[in-house]
Amino acid sequence: MSFQAYLDTIKEKTGKGPSDFIALARAKGFLEPGTKATQIVDWLKDEYDLGRGHAMAIVAILKDSQTPRGSVDERIEKLFSGSKAGWRETYEGLLNRLSSLGEIGTGPTDTYVSLLRGKKKFAILQPGAAHLDIGIKRKDEPATERFAEAGSWNAMVTHRVRVTDAREIDAEVMDWLKKAFEAAK
Repeated sequence: MSFQAYLDTIKEKTGKGPSDFIALARAKGFLEPGTKATQIVDWLKDEYDLGRGHAMAIVAILKDSQTPRGSVDERIEKLFSGSKAGWRETYEGLLNRLSSLGEIGTGPTDTYVSLLRGKKKFAILQPGAAHLDIGIKRKDEPATERFAEAGSWNAMVTHRVRVTDAREIDAEVMDWLKKAFEAAK
């Protein structure tokens, strides 16, 4: 089961997402230094009937919430560094092309950058050393050979297209991104 699948199951079972559990843990003092994972696991079992695997996903979220984050620019710089640095120019060019649709927000994580319309994610970009994966959120669109189902790669989007050269971000890819942007209202 993927990490996101754990979070989805927890949300279905409890009605609460990561930010809810962060607020609840903070109120209970579980974000204080010295709190043991077993204390949190016991709390989640007692109050939400979560098993150990699901509880440990919440423990990871709580731990991550305490880790200082760099600025958006610092996180993007880190994401497009080392063997992935060659995709930085492609990333910047794609953002520039997408800006004709309207304001595009970015939400970098440690492994990918979310592309946002307001607070709604419509796509993600995940650089690798030899490729750039573009995840696109188009719920009712069937997969094709080029636009494969995202599946377990990333549950936040529905399709993935892998490019190995910036020139592969052609009119078809831009059309998919445009339709995903328009649907993210």
